[in-house]
Amino acid sequence: MQSESILVQTIDHLVQETYKPAQPGAAVIVVRDGEVIFRVGRGMANLELGVPIEPDMVFRLGSITKQFTAVAILILEEQGKLALNDSITKFLPDYPTHDHLIAVEHLLTHTSGIMSYTDMPEWLSLWRKDFTVQELIDFFKYQPMQSAPGKRWAYNNSGYFLLGAIIEKVSGQSYEQFIQHSIFDPLGMKQSYYDNPIRVIPRRAAGYDKGPQGYTNAAYLSMTQPYAAGALASTVDDLAVWDSALYTEKLLKQENLQRAFVSYRLADGSPTAYGYGWGLSEYVGHGFIEHGGGVHGFRTYAIRIPDERIFVAVLSNDGGAYPEELAFKIAAIAIGQPYREPTPIVLSAEALIRCAGTYRNDAGEEQRIVWEDNRLYAQYGPGPGMELVPFSHNDFYLKDMSLHRLSFVSDASGEITAVQMWGRSGIREIARKVDQPPADTS
Repeated sequence: MQSESILVQTIDHLVQETYKPAQPGAAVIVVRDGEVIFRVGRGMANLELGVPIEPDMVFRLGSITKQFTAVAILILEEQGKLALNDSITKFLPDYPTHDHLIAVEHLLTHTSGIMSYTDMPEWLSLWRKDFTVQELIDFFKYQPMQSAPGKRWAYNNSGYFLLGAIIEKVSGQSYEQFIQHSIFDPLGMKQSYYDNPIRVIPRRAAGYDKGPQGYTNAAYLSMTQPYAAGALASTVDDLAVWDSALYTEKLLKQENLQRAFVSYRLADGSPTAYGYGWGLSEYVGHGFIEHGGGVHGFRTYAIRIPDERIFVAVLSNDGGAYPEELAFKIAAIAIGQPYREPTPIVLSAEALIRCAGTYRNDAGEEQRIVWEDNRLYAQYGPGPGMELVPFSHNDFYLKDMSLHRLSFVSDASGEITAVQMWGRSGIREIARKVDQPPADTS
């Protein structure tokens, strides 16, 4: 293992490369064997007031919230108040299941088949609206099922919203009260909150997004909407307390907690690389347990490496940043196995054009690969495409996000037939090329 001073210098260099002094930035912490070996704030907490980030500042967590929701469900299970194989209609009797058994575990593992409300186009105009829990459930519950429960993994905020409603029904407390009384208070997490824009929260960083003219204040979002899927806020220090507690039985028995860190398997037996509220991956023989978050003006990522007792958290108030890259590279350094970027190569125009086209996955979702100015771009929706950088004839990574890969699949004749897409954790998604030649109208 490299000396700690060199390790700290290397990590600090990475952080400084990622977050610049006069821009939104991040708080970063690295813990090994219970000892904080690196803790820093970089960039600005408030651009308008010129306040720099300090490492004890509060950030919105986004979907890191999901691990707290998952543990809350396991606490209630251990108390005998629910079972993971219970149908959600036991707690939400009027929820339309379309003749399917949708179990609590399906919600935890993103395999319920329910439509995620954040994927609904009509949600985009409602960000400022305050919803009751029931009102938001009513907003998405009549949407058609996207797949049968347990058949397909698809990241799903509706599932975790429903888990919050189940926590309230079973505990008799609001979601905010249950998390506060059953997790934050027992662990002494004094700078952790259910975020509320109206509430005065000491040391809270402002959130920013980047537009064509530079940084802007993040668009307002009623925090009644992310709820149990993404409404918590905290500090890197409190997240380190949380990580430490997960090695103990302060909240629940280890035999029950450890199920959260086991890859759920679909009905056909294939692993999802996702447990309960955490993604699962491996790097040079080390198991990584991790999750990120993205909510208006904020991006976050946290990684635990149990066999080395290492914890890394990056909380950023730059809504356009991707802290997963930084968190992973720091974690790799911390275990003495620095990540090496793939070496880009140059491909001919012909080799790039063969990859361009429209691709459709099993859920019917389409993605375009566009050839422009002798480069390939992945078009995931409206807005600019993301440039693809080749590092072999068929393999590409997203520019500035080398952990996110695309691999094009060809048939015996060399024609591209599909593309596989994956990140460091989660499943490899396959989309098949669906371009058809123009119809013969003669």
